[in-house]
Amino acid sequence: MDRVRDPRYAASGVDSAQAEVGLNRLRAWVEQTFSFHPAARPVLPLGYFANIIRLDALNLGIGITTDGVGTKLLVAELLGKYDTVGIDCIAMNVNDLLCVGATPISFVDYVAVESLQPDVLDALGQGLHRGAEQASVNIAGGEIAQLREMVHGVRDGGGLDLAGTAIGTVPLDRVIIGKEVEPGDTLIGLASSGIHSNGLTLARQVLLKDARLKVDSYLPELGRTVGEELLEPTHIYVPEITAMFAANVQLKALIHITGDGFFNLARTEAAVGYQIHTLPPPPPVFTVLQDVGQITDAEMYQVYNMGIGFCVVVAEAEAERVIQIAADHGIQAWRLGSTVASPERTIIIEPRNLKGTAGHFGPLK
Repeated sequence: MDRVRDPRYAASGVDSAQAEVGLNRLRAWVEQTFSFHPAARPVLPLGYFANIIRLDALNLGIGITTDGVGTKLLVAELLGKYDTVGIDCIAMNVNDLLCVGATPISFVDYVAVESLQPDVLDALGQGLHRGAEQASVNIAGGEIAQLREMVHGVRDGGGLDLAGTAIGTVPLDRVIIGKEVEPGDTLIGLASSGIHSNGLTLARQVLLKDARLKVDSYLPELGRTVGEELLEPTHIYVPEITAMFAANVQLKALIHITGDGFFNLARTEAAVGYQIHTLPPPPPVFTVLQDVGQITDAEMYQVYNMGIGFCVVVAEAEAERVIQIAADHGIQAWRLGSTVASPERTIIIEPRNLKGTAGHFGPLK
């Protein structure tokens, strides 16, 4: 299928094709390091949401992953509001850890700044604290780097980057990577809190540049300003998913819907596709973004979570338990569809008449 991408995404600095080439070259070097410390060799190949480090003589692994907040920080800088992006940093990491069956336990952060501003660091700390509380992790350490010559933002002296690394524990006989998924299993989607922390470059291009809105522009469709909507923190799925672990729900795959949108579903080890029959109405931010930017459905579902921030794959007999546990933690969940036999890992989104293969959506013919 031909690659369908909004040209504004590349023009705004995100070149997916080049990123894929560069990532493959980097991966080739990194994979050669697996044998450097045999006692802690990674269990999984590169490319899943997180990896597992085996602890010798124990049926226990350490899950590890790293991620950052991305250009959502530029919105925080424009608003002068930094007390929520720490939640995003925690969320993007711990949600990925859940996908391999790990229970998050600890986190370290990395902050790079153009100049040290105590009030900004205090606000970052507030967000990190709130995120850690929601994820039930401690923050064991971190690093602050002053990089005036390297880090620049949208305001003089205000450049900032925030990233982190999270670890969790997982029994090695309970590592979840979608190996046991089979045709006929049920796909359940858990609600997102909004745009989360992916696709902000395109969102800023469309709303703040093309449409010439300001971060303090009030939009009735959103019930708040553009900046407030874009800064809504990423939901942390740790309470509901770890409750499913504790209840011994037979979880076959756990999928964080981040960059690449619904194509994250294709990352499971089993060669299956998905037939999505039902989708809840997307949150207003996605409708506004699509209407204002005249963005195609194909692009929206390749870039954004569209209101589904996390997915769970189980046998149909377990579906109601998953939905109930999510509800017990205040999160709405829906049966979206089912898995189908598909060596090409094709994703069919019937409500939008879309068919996706090899990372690209097109019309369902």
